[in-house]
Order: sequence, then structure tokens, then C-alpha cells
Amino acid sequence: MEYRQTDGRMQRSERTRALILQAHADLLREGVLKPTAALISERAGVSRRTLWSNFHDMESLLGATVDYWFRLDDQLRTVIDPGAPLEDRISRFCAERERRLVNIAPAARAAVLGEPVSPALQASRRGHIGRVRSDIENAFATELAKADDPTQLVDAITVATSWNAWSLMFDDHGYPAPHCREVMERAVRALLAAV
Repeated sequence: MEYRQTDGRMQRSERTRALILQAHADLLREGVLKPTAALISERAGVSRRTLWSNFHDMESLLGATVDYWFRLDDQLRTVIDPGAPLEDRISRFCAERERRLVNIAPAARAAVLGEPVSPALQASRRGHIGRVRSDIENAFATELAKADDPTQLVDAITVATSWNAWSLMFDDHGYPAPHCREVMERAVRALLAAV
């Protein structure tokens, strides 16, 4: 009997945590860049006390939210066959970057505000950059093997396909996502043509 009660409490706690995370993510998607505990708890349908009993402080909530976004990003990642024709790899890589950047945009916009003081958000940025570099190294292994300076080429493609470059075109210039992807493809094509 005790086991069932403990198991039930754990399931309720997990559901509550999931509601809080979903509320936080939804607020970010709606453009609320710094949602307060009151706003998050109201959206989740829980008290602030419940929010803080599940997440001891804002940093632990941010850490859990970062994990949430990484799980979504995992679902959008695909392995690009490094043996496929280069033009196909460029097109597939940039189409995937578009999907992933559109997905992460709400969190990335909000992260800019807290990143200087939040270890969770700093780790998130490093993690996303690491993923992009790994994806580049996989998709363009053949070209990187021929490059005079493979690290510099990975750096250049990382810059061209980064959140910062995407945000410049999408947020600052107001271009639609397909246009931003085409610009990204052109930059990646030009960088790889130099090899």
C-alpha cells in the first residue's frame, strides 16, 4: 500500500512538473521573454508554492526548460548521409537548420536576457553550438577532410547557420523563414565551394 501511495505521489509530481514546464515554454512561445513565477504558476494552474516546491529557484526551472527544448530539438535532428551528393546534403542540412531554428526561436530570444547571469542558459548555448558543429562535421565530412583548415571551415559554417545569423535575417530584417533558409544555403554552398 505504501508503495502505491509513493508511486501515485511521484506520478502527480511528474505531471505537475510537466504542466509547469509546458506553461513556461508556452509563455516563451507567446513572446513573454521573462515570465514571472506568478504568470507561470497561473498558466500551469498551480500555486506559486507548488511551483517552488517542484523547482527550488528560477535557475532550476530554467535548467529543466533547457532540457525540454533539447528534447524537442532531438526530435527534429536527422542524420544526413555524408556520402550523398553535396547539393543534397546542403539542402537537407539547411532545411533541418530552418526547422530547428524556428523551433528554438522563442527560447533563444528569451535566453539573450538571462544568459549573462544564468549557468543553465550558458550551458544551453554551448550545447546547441556543440550540436551544430557535430552536425556540420557529420554532413560535410568529405569536404572537411579536403580542407586546408577544417576547424576554420567548421567555424565559418557554424557562423553562417547560427541562431545569431538566423535572428538577424528573420527578426531584424523580417524575412520569411524560406528566404532565410535560401540565404543560409547560399552561404554554406559558397563556403564549401572554396574547398
